[in-house]
Amino acid sequence: MIRRLLPHPWLSVTLVLVWMALVNRWAVGSLVFAAIIGVVVPLITAPYWPGAKGFRAPGRIPAYLAIVLWDIAKANFAVARIVLFMPRRALQPAWIVVPLDLRQPEAITALAATITLTPGTVSCDLSEDGRALLVHAMHAPDPDAVLDEIKTRYEARLKEIFE
Repeated sequence: MIRRLLPHPWLSVTLVLVWMALVNRWAVGSLVFAAIIGVVVPLITAPYWPGAKGFRAPGRIPAYLAIVLWDIAKANFAVARIVLFMPRRALQPAWIVVPLDLRQPEAITALAATITLTPGTVSCDLSEDGRALLVHAMHAPDPDAVLDEIKTRYEARLKEIFE
């Protein structure tokens, strides 16, 4: 019965938390409306997620988020240094093809979002078969190092969480 009412409980919790953060007010009416959104949206979208498996290790999500937030903070300073002090001719942008071990669409989306949220990199395209991600790095003197960091720092952890 609960699974019918909440087909995607993590999505429901996320929607409630995001709504409450957006409203920026902890009132009963806001919480009731957030709960309604948290129930209705997953119910409406459930038919579009026929093979969703969910998380294998949800307890690892906080550590992953901490790593991502730390990397975002570091990358902000690195990009600021590049923009402010590096001559344009010294910039070494690169297109990097990241072969994916991830297979779940949600995990691939999380990886692409992580890359794009990190200043200096952006996920640009996913291959038709979903086995490679095209990433642009603003300054990558060693593209292999960027690829290795994406694979070991992000993809490996997402694989533990999702698959």
